[in-house]
Amino acid sequence: MTSTEMRTEAEDSGPSGYAAARLRLLQEGAQSGPPRRAALAELTDEWLTGLFGAGAEGLRGVSLVAVGGYGRGELSPRSDLDLLLLHDGADSGTVAALADRIWYPIWDLGLALDHSVRTPGEARKTAGGDLKVQLGLLDARHIAGDLGLTAGLRTAILADWRNQAPKRLPELQELCAERAERQGELQYLLEPDLKEARGGLRDATALRAVAASWLADAPREGLADARRRLLDVRDALHLTTGRATDRLALQEQDQVAAELGLLDADTLLRQVYEAARVVSYASDVTWREVGRVLKSRAVRPRLRAMLGGGAKPAVERSPLAEGVVEMDGEVVLARAARPERDPVLSLRAAAAAAQAGLPLSLHAVRRMAAVARPLPTPWPAEAREQLVTLLGSGRPTIEVWEALEAEGLITRLLPDWERVRCRPQRNAVHIWTVDRHLIETAVRASELARRVGRPDLLLVSALLHDIGKGWPGDHSVAGEIIARDVAARIGFDRADVAVLATLVRHHLLLIDTATRRDLEDPATVRSVAEAVGSQSTLELLHALTEADALATGPAAWSSWRGSLVADLVKRVAAVLAGGAPEEPEAAAPTAEQERLAIEAFRTGGPVLALRAQTEPPTEEEPTGDPEPLGVELLIAVPDQPGVLPAVAGVLAMHRLTVRTAELRALDLPDGVEGSVLLLNWRVAAEYGSLPQAARLRADLVRSLDGSLDIAARLAERDAAYPRRRGTIAPPPRVTVASAASRHATVIEVRAHDAPGLLHRIGRALEDASVWVRSMHVSTLGANAVDAFYVTGPKGAPLPAEEAVSVARGLEEVLRG
Repeated sequence: MTSTEMRTEAEDSGPSGYAAARLRLLQEGAQSGPPRRAALAELTDEWLTGLFGAGAEGLRGVSLVAVGGYGRGELSPRSDLDLLLLHDGADSGTVAALADRIWYPIWDLGLALDHSVRTPGEARKTAGGDLKVQLGLLDARHIAGDLGLTAGLRTAILADWRNQAPKRLPELQELCAERAERQGELQYLLEPDLKEARGGLRDATALRAVAASWLADAPREGLADARRRLLDVRDALHLTTGRATDRLALQEQDQVAAELGLLDADTLLRQVYEAARVVSYASDVTWREVGRVLKSRAVRPRLRAMLGGGAKPAVERSPLAEGVVEMDGEVVLARAARPERDPVLSLRAAAAAAQAGLPLSLHAVRRMAAVARPLPTPWPAEAREQLVTLLGSGRPTIEVWEALEAEGLITRLLPDWERVRCRPQRNAVHIWTVDRHLIETAVRASELARRVGRPDLLLVSALLHDIGKGWPGDHSVAGEIIARDVAARIGFDRADVAVLATLVRHHLLLIDTATRRDLEDPATVRSVAEAVGSQSTLELLHALTEADALATGPAAWSSWRGSLVADLVKRVAAVLAGGAPEEPEAAAPTAEQERLAIEAFRTGGPVLALRAQTEPPTEEEPTGDPEPLGVELLIAVPDQPGVLPAVAGVLAMHRLTVRTAELRALDLPDGVEGSVLLLNWRVAAEYGSLPQAARLRADLVRSLDGSLDIAARLAERDAAYPRRRGTIAPPPRVTVASAASRHATVIEVRAHDAPGLLHRIGRALEDASVWVRSMHVSTLGANAVDAFYVTGPKGAPLPAEEAVSVARGLEEVLRG
C-alpha cells in the first residue's frame, strides 16, 4: 500500500484507520530511516488535520502546530506527539472543546502526547521562562488551521531567540554540560542513552538551536549523517522492544543490529560511537565559537572606547612553534606556514597545542588534512619527537588527539589505528573504547614519566599496547607484530623497536603474574626476568602496567595490586642485576674539536661553530634532500666556573631548544698546561631562523664576564607573554645513581623540558660548589632526561650524604 493510500484510509476510517495505516507503515521492511520517519509524520499530519477540521468548523484564529521532534518531521515508532493548539484568545471555551476533540483520540490509541493550548503571547512568555519550551518552538511546524497565526508565532519565536541569544546560549550550554555529567558520553557507554548522553540526539538538537541564533554554526561535514544514524538506531530500538525507550540495553543490541541489517552488536555499537563522536566534536567546536563570539561582543565596546572611536583592535598572534601561533584562544597556523611543504606541521601544531593547553583550530586541522604531504618512511626525527611531546602532554592530549582524528589525520599518520577506532570493549572493567583507552593510558603514562629513563618508549608503548585488539587471536601477540612495524615506521632504531615490541607483547605479564602466581617460587621470578630481559625494560614495563590499569577503570588498580606488582618488580630486578653501568668512555676528540679547543685556549674566550645535522635520504626517496635533524653547536671555552649555566642561558635567551647535549673536559696537547671545556650540543630553533654564530658568541662572552644577566632577561621575556593554562607536568625528580661511576657522582634529573631548564640546573650545581665533569642530556618529546657526572672541588666523587643533599637541593630549585 502506498503512503497516499494509507493517508486516504486514515482519513476515511478515523482513529482505527490511522492505527491500521500506521501499523502497516511500521511493518514495511522496505521503508526505513528518514523516508519512514517522514511518511509517519505525514500520515499523522493528515489524521490530525481531519480531527482538527471536524471540530473547528466556523472557528477562526486557531491553528494546530507540531513542535519538537514532530515539528522537525522526525517521528520514530514510539515518539511522543508534541502539539500546540494555538489561538488568538477570542473564544476560549470553543478552543477548549476543540482541544478535547484532538487530544482524546490520541490518548485512546495509547500514543504519548505532550500538549499545550496557548495564545501567541502566552507561548512567547512561557518560552521566555522555560528554555526547553523555547527550543521546542524553534522547530514549530504548521499542521492545520490559521497558517498566518502559526507563521506569526514562528517569526516572533525566532526573533526572540536571536535577541536573547547572548543570555540563553550560555544557559543552553550549561544544560548540555549537566546532562552529560548525568548520562555520560555516548561514544563510550556499553548501554548508552541515544538521546540524553553527550553526543546524542539532544546535543544534535542543541546545535540546530545555536545555528538558529546566527551567532555561530556547527561544522556541517558528517553531522547530518551522524544524526540520521542515531535516529535509525532509535527507530530499530523502538520496533524491537515495542517501547518508547532511548537506552540501548545490552540484551537488545543483537536484535537492533539485525533490524538494521548489521553483522552483530559490536558493529552496531561502533556505528553509534562514530556518530556520537561526530556530534561531540561538533559540539566542542561550536560552543568554543559561541564563547569567543560572546567574549568579543563584551570586550569590543570597551576597546572602542579606549581606542577613541571605531578603530579595530589588532588580533594578537603569539608564536608557539615553527609555523604555529596562538590566536584568540586557539592554536592556528602562522601566515607563513605551508602545510603542503611541511609534512611535520600537523604533529608540531598538535604538540604545541597540547603543551599550551589550547584547542586546535578547526580551520587549521582541516587545512592540514586537505593539503599536508604524507610523512616519509621512516619518519624524520622531528616528527617522532613531536609525537612523543603530544603524547606526554597530559590531559590536553585528549582534546587535541580528537581534533586530529575528526579530520582523519590520525589514521593517515598511523594506519593501524583504524582497527581500534571506536571499537567497544565488552568488559565491565573497561570504561573506554579501545582507542580512547590507548590515549588515556598515554595520559597516565605521562604522569609516570619521571620514573623511567626512556619516557619516549613508555609513551609510545602506552599508545600501542592494545593495538592488536583490532585483529583476531591474542591481542598481545598480534600487537607485538604491529608495534614492530609502527615503531620502525616512525623512526626508532632496532634496539628501541625490540624494546617496544617486548613491552606490547608482555604488557599484561606483571599484573597477571603478581595476582595469579606464587612470588616465592624462584621459577616464577626467573620466567618474568627471561621475558623482560633487562633492567631498563623492566622499569618501563612497571610504569606501563600501572598506566594501563589506571586508564582501564577504577576496578583495575588498587594499592593491593600495586604492592604485589612492586614486590614482583623488586624480585625480578634482583635477578636481572648484573652490575651497574660504568660511565661511558668519551670518544677521542675530532680534529675540529681539537682546533676549537686550542683556539679557545689561545684567545682566552669561547669559540663556537654551527653545523647542520642531517639524516640520509630514505629508501622511499633515495634522491631526496637529507632530512634536517637540527644544528650541531660546538663550543670550546677555557675551563672556568659558570660555563654550563652561561651557555644554557644564552641558548634559552635566543629561543634555541636543546635536543641533546654533552659536556666534557678536554686536556690540551702535551706541553700545554690547562684544560678546555668542550660542549657538543644539538639545538633547534623554537620558531623562525637560527641566530648568527657571532651573536651567540658575543652574548656568551658577556654572560661569562657577568655583564649580561641571563636570569633577568629570561624572566623579562616570560613576563612579556600571556600566561596560558598549559599542560600540568609531573614534578621533577632528581636522584643519585649509586655506584654508576668510580670517578664521579652521577646525579640524574628527569623533568619537563622548558626554556632555561639547563640554565637553572647549571646555576644550582654551581651554587652547590660541585664541578660538572661531564654530562649527558637528552630531550625525549617534552621530557628532559639528564645525567650529570659531578665531583667535589678536589675532583673526587661526593660523599653519599653530600650527594643526596645536592640532589635534594636541585629538586627544590626545579620545583620552585
